[in-house]
Amino acid sequence: MSFWDQNQDLIGATITIAITFALAFAIDRLVLGRAGRFASPLADVNVSRGAVTRLRVVRRLVFVVILLVGVSLALNQFTNLEKLTTGLLASSAVLAIVLGLAARQVLANPLAGIMLAITQPIRIGDEITIDEETGRVDDLTLSYTFVNTGDGRLMVIPNEQVVSSVVFNRSTGDQTAPAAASVWLPSGADVQAARNALAPLEATGIELAEITADGLRLVVHGPEGTARTLVAGEEAALRERAHQLLRGAGLTGDDHQPAG
Repeated sequence: MSFWDQNQDLIGATITIAITFALAFAIDRLVLGRAGRFASPLADVNVSRGAVTRLRVVRRLVFVVILLVGVSLALNQFTNLEKLTTGLLASSAVLAIVLGLAARQVLANPLAGIMLAITQPIRIGDEITIDEETGRVDDLTLSYTFVNTGDGRLMVIPNEQVVSSVVFNRSTGDQTAPAAASVWLPSGADVQAARNALAPLEATGIELAEITADGLRLVVHGPEGTARTLVAGEEAALRERAHQLLRGAGLTGDDHQPAG
């Protein structure tokens, strides 16, 4: 028997894999890559952040699907595996159930990534707060969401956690609403005296939001008409200024304040 006769299955599978990778990279770079640059925030054409987010997830999903189909076709080159691969392709629904039970954690993140791309509670470029961390969404892949916290850290969050957590999207909603910050008072403090001390802030509202054994939490809403750029920075500045005023009025008690 010739070398080809002895190894035709392996050669055919190798050629199929090579063509699959070449096709996947060609589609990713030439077609979806150009569309991605067109939808880039740096492009001349104004494209919404939602479109950019959806395109990036679809791009990665198409790449993975092409690879899976190519691997299945490569396995089909082997005579002994032909019936097996044909059965796997024909019963993909059953395979999906089995894989879902065996690798729920592995599949949960890509499914959550697809859900985020479709429903878009957050988009690339949005400023969000999750698990008490605030930052800008830099990228959203099939498995992870990348958040730049602005202090040199890059927070990498599994998409399943993003879907199942409470996320505050600071780039949506009423952008004209003033920033709000929480400040704490000792449990025996005079709330009205605190309001009087905070008068220089010209706050649109000061609410008693919480009463605990550790103290009283006031929510201070900033003045109207202020330009909003980085919301988290405005909240921090408002919180610091309010604390200074309360401390100057002798209403903060000791230096230890509950977190909030």
